[in-house]
Amino acid sequence: MQHAKTTTSGQLQPKSAFVVLAIATVVIMATASAPSPIYPIYQGRWHFSVTVLTVIFAVYVVGLLGALLTVGSLSDHVGRRPVLVAAFVVAAASTAIFWTASGPETLILARLVQGVASGTAMSALAAGLLDFAPRTRPHLGAILTAVGTSGGMAIGAAVVGLLVQWTSSPDFYLFPVLTLMFLGLAAVSLALPENTRPNWRALTAIRPRIRLVAGARSEFWATVPSTIAGWAATGLFLALIPSLVRDVLHNQFPAAGGFTIAVLYVAVTAGGIWSVRLSARATAILGAALMASGAASLALALTTESTVGFAAAALAVGMGVGLTFSGNLRAVGAVTASEARSETFAAVYLLSYLSLSVPSLAAGIVAPIWGLEATSYAYIGFVGLFSATALVHAFLRPVVPKC
Repeated sequence: MQHAKTTTSGQLQPKSAFVVLAIATVVIMATASAPSPIYPIYQGRWHFSVTVLTVIFAVYVVGLLGALLTVGSLSDHVGRRPVLVAAFVVAAASTAIFWTASGPETLILARLVQGVASGTAMSALAAGLLDFAPRTRPHLGAILTAVGTSGGMAIGAAVVGLLVQWTSSPDFYLFPVLTLMFLGLAAVSLALPENTRPNWRALTAIRPRIRLVAGARSEFWATVPSTIAGWAATGLFLALIPSLVRDVLHNQFPAAGGFTIAVLYVAVTAGGIWSVRLSARATAILGAALMASGAASLALALTTESTVGFAAAALAVGMGVGLTFSGNLRAVGAVTASEARSETFAAVYLLSYLSLSVPSLAAGIVAPIWGLEATSYAYIGFVGLFSATALVHAFLRPVVPKC
């Protein structure tokens, strides 16, 4: 673990830099989930279909993956500071577009720009949190990356869920505040210290690529089943749950969709914290078991039209996602050298967001043909299948030390 060797006048100390990066992780992930509870309002306002809704959701991932593939490892070469400053400025632009949205086309543009900002920031934030984690608690960086990601998603969904309950125009109040927050983060990030000597020649090498360093490959491939299951489950909640709660569970409480997403991510956060006390193998087994049982409970709740049962199932799924995501980050981060961290985390996030977006986009395509309820059963079955695969794989892997 390397910290900045020196901090010049006006630069943050490593401890303060760690706090700034943790806050930034929460804010950027809260912003990613913030539009989801508003989608039913947008649908009512501009009368677009579920297919268009999933396109609006999925285009975020297109921008994110494009950024990960091109600039995901850039902070390893030019430093965390310039990459994060640029990412926060682009994020401010995305929320400004949301603020002035006039139709589904504008929402698509806003989500695309938001995805670029998130993809640019995420691996740099994860790598920076590892860089500046306390020497006495080196795993805290990976833990806060996982907890900050899920906690931010929960905060975004819960706060906007309350706004949806309070006003029919939550976007009018939300997005100006987020725009100012991102501009503030960009200004503060100018004072981040560096432990990377900038190599601006790396800019000439930007091209779509993902590479895993040799030492991280085995751990990365071991995480694939649980990553697909967990992130596909989050895609279900972010893209379809507000509509599913309203149209299939017949719950007309305006904030219900946002609160259900918040329940999921509160549970993800709790699972991430719980994982600290468990071995890598116990984390993998317990996380996969909770995701599998949670998927079965989701299907049962849909059958019985039980909102309470659906929320309870969301808790189980969320705990499982939090355990596996945090455990996977810890396992991969532990075998990756500092100079390759953002590149490695770019690969992790690439797999994660493909797992989030592809199933949800497929669901949006078939929903008009199958219906929302049947599509949801198929989607939940997909999550259950990969959760069961992850569980079997976790049992068959050799016992490894706690990491």
